[in-house]
Amino acid sequence: MKLFSLFLLLNLAEFGFGRNEAKLSRNEFPPGFVFGAGTSAYQVEGAAAEDGRTPSVWDTFAHAGIQPHIVLVHYDLPQALEDEYEGWISPKIVKDFKAYAEVCFREFGDRVLYWTTINEPNVLAIGGYDTANFPPARCSYPYGHNCTRGDSTLEPYIAAHNILLAHTAAATIYKKKYQAKQQGFIGLNVFVYWFFPSTNSIEDINATQRAHDFYTGWFVNPLVFGDYPETMRKIAGSKIPAFTKHQSEQIMNSFDFFGINHYSSVSVSDKPNSLKVEERDHEADMFAELVVWRDGAPPGEFPTVPSGLRKTLEYFKQVYGNPPIYIHENGFQARKDTLNDTDRVRYIEGFVGSLLDAVRNGSDARGYFVWSFMDLFELIGGYHNRFGLYHVDFDDKDLKRSPKLSAHWYSEFLKGGDEISIEKTRGPPPTPHFLALGFHDMRSASL
Repeated sequence: MKLFSLFLLLNLAEFGFGRNEAKLSRNEFPPGFVFGAGTSAYQVEGAAAEDGRTPSVWDTFAHAGIQPHIVLVHYDLPQALEDEYEGWISPKIVKDFKAYAEVCFREFGDRVLYWTTINEPNVLAIGGYDTANFPPARCSYPYGHNCTRGDSTLEPYIAAHNILLAHTAAATIYKKKYQAKQQGFIGLNVFVYWFFPSTNSIEDINATQRAHDFYTGWFVNPLVFGDYPETMRKIAGSKIPAFTKHQSEQIMNSFDFFGINHYSSVSVSDKPNSLKVEERDHEADMFAELVVWRDGAPPGEFPTVPSGLRKTLEYFKQVYGNPPIYIHENGFQARKDTLNDTDRVRYIEGFVGSLLDAVRNGSDARGYFVWSFMDLFELIGGYHNRFGLYHVDFDDKDLKRSPKLSAHWYSEFLKGGDEISIEKTRGPPPTPHFLALGFHDMRSASL
């Protein structure tokens, strides 16, 4: 410590700190005195894998941080494709998505090891083609909002089918041409509620299984078993497109992991009256009433029900053979946010604990990403819904960022702190090293 202090003092003296002389000027130096700036190859060149360059000791030492997990489509779609052939309800999108994905694999695959093709396709299919609260806002009466075009009874199933075929096409080309060389992994993300029966009646229990099938199994079953859940086939019938034998075989080989977005648990009750409706949308086909479990949470905030994540992971383990899973999104929504966000800390702490319990019980969960690094435009909720660990002042011209208590807590957690508590996380702003990727379409960064 003494040697360090001495070294520091020597450097301060050398550069004029603590001196009484007037401020230095270049003009005080002799004519011809050269000024410049120094650098070194490693510190500016990058290109760690270009033109045959092999790793240096600094590559090994400095590179133990961010590993990007890339999502190729996060609800967005070029308007040109919507105008040309109506986006996801056209089979033409399969070829276009494959081409787009291959460009990404080819250009970025030397730096990206984890590829997720499409984010929350179950929500995309329902929100975009049934209820119309997501673009392209297609729906039909009496379903959806302000329906001017679309067919809520049919299009969600068509969109979902084309999404699965597009995912499969991208995964197939990745595994065929790029995976062996790049040593990466590819998967699909799904939004997952934990569904539980509102009573112990056999009717509510069966309705709960239908909810699992119509929300989760809709996309997971084809990747694991090669087809949609039998329950969906039986109820929706010819509305659900069929996979050819070749497509079924391809789709079962199209994932290395699943991404899961989980926030809440939902109570399920049987709703047999839906049987009387001849033209049913996707939700009516479930014959179930779904109620998000509030657990006393005020309007605009998410309830903290961590056990839902543990049970979701156990469900994947038991039903789908325990595939590798990354929790791509889990976070706390608040409308009236504060830097002292103790509710968010408790939420994250609870869900991380639930995740730990699941892993200890044999779940092959391999990662967890908080949503979100900082407050941002929350699609449907706009700037009113706050999820960020860092507060953004949207009224400030520079969009000032400030760490919330949750940022302190998460930072301390990631540093391996023992017995982390809310009180112990108060202090100076943490260095935001834990989530350096802030791109909206690149939702996660592993640590």
